[in-house]
Amino acid sequence: MRFQLLGPLALADGPDTVVLQPSKPANLLAALLLNANSTVSAGYLQRAVWGEEQPATAKAALQTCVLRLRRLFAKHGVTGTSIEAVPGGYRIVAGPPTLDLLAYRDQVRRATAMDRDPEAELYTLRDALSLWQGALLANVRSAVLHRDEVPRLAEERLRVVERVCDLLLGLGRCGEALVDLWTATRVYPGHERFHEQLIEALYRSGRQSQALAEYRRVKDFLREELGVDPSPSLRRLELSILRGEELGPVGQAALAASAPGQAAPVVAASGEAVGSGSASGEVVGSGSASGAVVSRVVRGETVPQPDAETPGSEPAPAPGPDPVPAPDPATIPTLVTAPVPPSARAPVTAPAPAPAPVTVPPGAATGAPSAAGACAPSADAGVGPVPGVPHFTGRAAEAEAMAARLTAPPPTGPADHRALAVVVSGAPGIGKSALAQHVARQVGDAFPAGRLLVRMTRADGEPRTAGEVSAALADALGATGEGRALLILDDVVDADQVRPLLTPGGLPGPGLAVVVTSRMGLGGLIATHGGWVQRLTAFTEAESYGLLLAALGAERVEAEPEAAHRLTAVCGHFPAALRILTARLLTRPGLRLADAVDWLGDDPLARLTLTDSPGHSVTGLFDRALDRLDPRLSQAFTHLAQGPPELLADGGPEHEGPVPEAVREQLADAGLLEDGPPGPYRIHGLLRAHVRRTARIRDRRTEKV
Repeated sequence: MRFQLLGPLALADGPDTVVLQPSKPANLLAALLLNANSTVSAGYLQRAVWGEEQPATAKAALQTCVLRLRRLFAKHGVTGTSIEAVPGGYRIVAGPPTLDLLAYRDQVRRATAMDRDPEAELYTLRDALSLWQGALLANVRSAVLHRDEVPRLAEERLRVVERVCDLLLGLGRCGEALVDLWTATRVYPGHERFHEQLIEALYRSGRQSQALAEYRRVKDFLREELGVDPSPSLRRLELSILRGEELGPVGQAALAASAPGQAAPVVAASGEAVGSGSASGEVVGSGSASGAVVSRVVRGETVPQPDAETPGSEPAPAPGPDPVPAPDPATIPTLVTAPVPPSARAPVTAPAPAPAPVTVPPGAATGAPSAAGACAPSADAGVGPVPGVPHFTGRAAEAEAMAARLTAPPPTGPADHRALAVVVSGAPGIGKSALAQHVARQVGDAFPAGRLLVRMTRADGEPRTAGEVSAALADALGATGEGRALLILDDVVDADQVRPLLTPGGLPGPGLAVVVTSRMGLGGLIATHGGWVQRLTAFTEAESYGLLLAALGAERVEAEPEAAHRLTAVCGHFPAALRILTARLLTRPGLRLADAVDWLGDDPLARLTLTDSPGHSVTGLFDRALDRLDPRLSQAFTHLAQGPPELLADGGPEHEGPVPEAVREQLADAGLLEDGPPGPYRIHGLLRAHVRRTARIRDRRTEKV
């Protein structure tokens, strides 16, 4: 059994995870684990559980909460970890094998000792970062912990990310560094070190103009938002770029300066005694000690498990909906897929491969060698087992039809091509990958040789070649059993990318069933290789409401059904937006849905993003989709989105005339135009708003002198 703090508070045992529901015992357990192996004073624990305004029975109720946790440990067979009553407070005993926070810090300390072997240090730090799974303590309703502890933990992670990027630059792997740095600079715009690393990575990749543009962007931000000039090191870097100077290798001094063990306020693995001083703050939406404590998550399904009522505790509102771990962003290109739960991993004892890639704008990390420094991106296999999709809702008819298609006898046809089974297409973020993975898990019995997910784009957004994919699959399929296998070729860029794989010798092994997901319609591929097409559109109102029910819990949603429907409308019934919204609401369990409507409606595009995983945002999703377009098509789409709806009609406005039908057809094929009514085409409201917002920001920047 293993405790998880780096995300929602949970207990893990192999593939099963017990996620604690928001409650006072959960607050207590989090406070103890954050200071594992140290005495935590009863006064601090009471503040962490109840806030500053504590009930008169807080001391006795604290003892009751401890008893509840001990019963919970016994119920789930927790061994090697116990809560001890010591003079002045309590202490929980844990170690790296039983607590992910201690495992993380242990990995960071091990990496710091590897300063003479940058490759090994990088490997170890990335393995440590892989333990972070979503928003910290999302299911813990303690204002004291979120004020005092969560920022400190977030700072620990930032320092390690800095170190990883420095190591990548020092090793000449600028393409990989760019993937992390594009994200980090956007979510932490005032963090100058990330900007400095990004500018250096761009320059070393031979992209001098982009590096200077990034410097100007951060310079404007610092002056306008904070009233300060860039740091001396940033100014020196700009001067070197303007002069075209070679930066040389990343020096050991620079690397040492970012070492996580030296620059970050890292707490020792043994913890620190917390028992003095005053903590202010108010607990938002505190739960009841007598409420249900846990829900067991098995194979992605949440089944509530109520615990016995605790005698002697003060009555309070029932705890909120079952919290679920946030999906691993590295495996969710469209925010509607999720990986195998992290609890399925064994405790960390050795370096593991780097996390799966995060999609960034095409061309953002090409790593082209230059005079300023040679950098090349690393290749990743991009092949792995099909992950589960938690809280999959909607698409009932589509899922049933796909399952029937996949389990039908293999079609016969000419020997010179392999027939497709299904093509799932639609707009970015519409849920193509989620549907394909959900159905693949459902029909597992029909594919005894296994089911594999093949990512057809690299970490930098560039498409993989057919040769790369075929070689990677040869290794992966060699490890599977006998019989038929199912392949999901995910995020195919165009028909030419996948057509060579469907010819003799293109894919290893006989009897393969192939599912393709793509933003493109791939009509040419269907014409030559057959297959059944499932084109996805936005959710219906009922499907959107069902997603809120599944993710947030019936108790929270059905208490405010009208507000829930209004939230789905603000999201435009767009699956990616709804997934982000539910993740944000899970991290704010005390926020009423009615208040969330106003909060989201003020600026939905800015707020439909995950602050701890900025790669998951509606704006980023749309930007990446537009970046894939031919520049002329992108310009045409911007014109359509900024203009009146009549531009999409066959005739168009009298003063402008129509946009050529061929252009509209290409944009529809790319998933950016939806079928009418009204008219033959329409643009989704969120996508139209994003294009107009981007244009306003660009115009404002242009006006400044």
